[in-house]
Amino acid sequence: MHLIDWSVVALYLAAMLGLAGWLGRRQRSGGDYFLAGRGMASGSLAASTLATQCSTNSLLGAPAFVGFTVGGGMVWLQYELAVPLAMAALIFLIVPARQMGVVSIYEILELRLGRESRVIASGCFLLFRAVATGVTIYGVTLILSQLLGVDYVIAVLLLMGVTLLYDLLGGMRAVVISDLLQLILLFITVLFSLWLLGEATDWSFFSVTERTTVIRNDWGVDGQDYGFWPMLFGGFFLYAAYYGCDQSQTQRILSAQSDAASQRVLLLNGLLRFPLVLSYCLLGLGLAAFAAQNSSFVTNLPLTGAGQPNFNLAFPMYVLDNFAPGFVGLVMVGLLAAAMSSIDSAINSLSAATMEDFVRPKRQLTDRQVLRWSRGFTLFWGVACIVFSFQVERIAPTILEAVNKVGSMFNGPLLALFVTALLLRNVPQRFALSGFVLGLLTNLGLALGAPQVSWLWWNAAGFLVAMLWVGIAMSLSRVEISVSRYQYPQLKMSIGALGMMAAVILVFSFVLQSF
Repeated sequence: MHLIDWSVVALYLAAMLGLAGWLGRRQRSGGDYFLAGRGMASGSLAASTLATQCSTNSLLGAPAFVGFTVGGGMVWLQYELAVPLAMAALIFLIVPARQMGVVSIYEILELRLGRESRVIASGCFLLFRAVATGVTIYGVTLILSQLLGVDYVIAVLLLMGVTLLYDLLGGMRAVVISDLLQLILLFITVLFSLWLLGEATDWSFFSVTERTTVIRNDWGVDGQDYGFWPMLFGGFFLYAAYYGCDQSQTQRILSAQSDAASQRVLLLNGLLRFPLVLSYCLLGLGLAAFAAQNSSFVTNLPLTGAGQPNFNLAFPMYVLDNFAPGFVGLVMVGLLAAAMSSIDSAINSLSAATMEDFVRPKRQLTDRQVLRWSRGFTLFWGVACIVFSFQVERIAPTILEAVNKVGSMFNGPLLALFVTALLLRNVPQRFALSGFVLGLLTNLGLALGAPQVSWLWWNAAGFLVAMLWVGIAMSLSRVEISVSRYQYPQLKMSIGALGMMAAVILVFSFVLQSF
């Protein structure tokens, strides 16, 4: 990179720190730090949630899969079909969660079931989110160190130093506003790149029919991990658990100004995530078309440890070779922004869960003390994730898939725990927790005894077994069970949202299939 590119990167990072310092002046309590005083607009919160999903790994991995992976192509989009369904279901569930006035989503479990449920659920979150964040830091920093031409340690200090500092200073408000700016910058970068690729390839993006097919005849009933049905049904429970039971996502929803604003955050995520992922996929098609017309492009890519071209670096290498100085810096800022937006919210939510679920129930603290402790836990978890990121390569090269599989063991049973707490009344905690354990054991049995079953099905199996056990236990004990009535007014909006999201996906799918 040229001096002007480094200047652009430095100016952006300095601006983020200045913004965080300015926003942090109004913080007086843990509620200000973790939920921005519940005063954020739904559009900003939705953009922040989207930015969290669009990490550097996604920005680089999706084009590599679509453009260069055997069996890849636009079939990547079928992975998004379950998102609108999950968003519609959560619109139905989120109002009672927000009305309880909690900071940690796991407090709901204690209010409705008991203390043990809250501790178990929050403990699972702390473990898996910390590990996943460490893996994200490792993967992103490894790429950035190659692109920026600096040592891995320097790249970690650059990325995490700024991310952790503005998280400490600005809290959730800084996270949301910076995520909004980062998402805008990222989307502009992708659109500009698509325009340049179109000019360079005469817009021959859709010349290969195989790569523009959205849904193929791979239904996933014969053991394929990423077939249509596992992604639709298993993905529904996975995304419902992720957006509804994971503190890193629900914290933005709970930060909204009202119940309706919380629902709009989910609605906007369901509507906007698909076109955003579509832009990534089009970027992959554009890079594939460019590589087909420029044979030296693939041969000049950096090599992986196995000696193969690293297609994950196809997009940034295209930028370095074809963008003018200054614009290269803007794209590097976009990659940094994608990385920061996926890490900052995770660290803030780890601090929130630690503070709200394990410290505040045991100690009487003033608002100022809560704020100091919260920042202390943010620093602790940031350092812990950085330390773990240095161990990722030594543990296993496939740890990311392992994390996803272990998470899928817990997703369904955890979602069942929340559904029981939010929708049902008079359920004893022992029934809910025993259902949670049975769901886990079911998934463990599938993993060990039926490896041909896609791990995506575990999300559905764990949920269904847990809920079935709650129903059976309540029937055998003859305890009267009732449904929470205040959910019904939300059903109409949920069904309407489902229709809107389905229509958007069908339109995009039809357009792509027509090429």
